[in-house]
Amino acid sequence: MLNIEVVTPERTVAKVEADSLTVPTVSGEITILPRHIPLVSMIKSGVAILRKGREESYLALSPGFIQVKKDGEILILVESADRAEELDLQKIEAAKERARQLLLEHAGREDVAFADAAAAMERELARLKVARKHATRSGIRIQENE
Repeated sequence: MLNIEVVTPERTVAKVEADSLTVPTVSGEITILPRHIPLVSMIKSGVAILRKGREESYLALSPGFIQVKKDGEILILVESADRAEELDLQKIEAAKERARQLLLEHAGREDVAFADAAAAMERELARLKVARKHATRSGIRIQENE
């Protein structure tokens, strides 16, 4: 069994037991199972999948770090993280549109504003994926329009 804790600067988002954890790292997506070797890796924006038995739950993660200890303890430190049930599709769509506009305004420039806009877009796309997965699993049909 894995003991997973997901922490942001503002709060502890999750403290759960799971059979496996899949996270997006800068080197690619990895799945962690019990007795995984210890590691520390950078996480990129994306979707984390926690599995326990036949149940799956999803988290939208922003960039951060993951530490896997040899005893099955996993610590995820990220700028922001959202559980699927916390997300509102309409708010995410609006935030994604604002991020897209910022990207267009700063396109072709090599500055902090462009990097911030790109990071915001990645974060909103991850949140959108998680919200859509949750809505689909809850019986709500969502139309794809990316």
